[in-house]
Amino acid sequence: MSLTSLALRFAAPPPKIEDYERYLFLGPHPDDIEIGAGATAARLAAAGKQVTFLICLDGRYGLDHAPAGTTPEALIPIRQDEARASARMLGVEDVRFLGLSDGGFYDPDELLRSAAKVVGEVKPQVIFAPDPDPASECHVDHRRVGECAKTLSYFAPYAEIMARYGAETAPAEALAFYMTARPNRFVKTAGLLEKQLNAIFRCHVSQFPAGGADERSITLYLKLRSADFGLRTLSGGAEGFRVLGRTQMHCLPEAGK
Repeated sequence: MSLTSLALRFAAPPPKIEDYERYLFLGPHPDDIEIGAGATAARLAAAGKQVTFLICLDGRYGLDHAPAGTTPEALIPIRQDEARASARMLGVEDVRFLGLSDGGFYDPDELLRSAAKVVGEVKPQVIFAPDPDPASECHVDHRRVGECAKTLSYFAPYAEIMARYGAETAPAEALAFYMTARPNRFVKTAGLLEKQLNAIFRCHVSQFPAGGADERSITLYLKLRSADFGLRTLSGGAEGFRVLGRTQMHCLPEAGK
């Protein structure tokens, strides 16, 4: 770590996620929020925080395990119902959908403008989204939703800019990336892993057949991740995020290291 990065970490540390009251989780597809940050969402909801899920894409092409003959259009309402049930299991009642097509078949500007309106309505202090920057991330929807979150997290307080998106302002103070390779903040989630797994595998049944290979591999991954981050926080389990406060969002490349 360079001297500049070290000084920045001490002078302007990333915000603590739990210090706020209103949170907006952006999910590219139904089930992404639960896999990336489900235990954290459950902890925040249980603490009485205002938590909203925004599912940006409709997941219509997640047909691998659907019954033969299921069309993409028929899968959309199924996945919406699964997302609502999963969110309820985590304690989240406010679930919204942009309804844009899975697979990148939409204008990124439409994604930005549609999400901006929800940001203006919910007025989150913290916005969660998948990290768009890992070298291994190949899914265009994940990259675009992460980039959308970066743009809106920075511009949310600017009335004139948000007005150009047809949206109101929001007091966004932090951006928290899940599914990241560079976490700098951790949320202790001991006792919540089972709830997270149930939200994924008991609700998103169109994607994860009971006892299938995906369930086994994702369960193992989430258990190992929780244990790894739990060791870092001296707790029984945790989730990790790459968090940027307003200080780190602009003109400080060292904040991304």
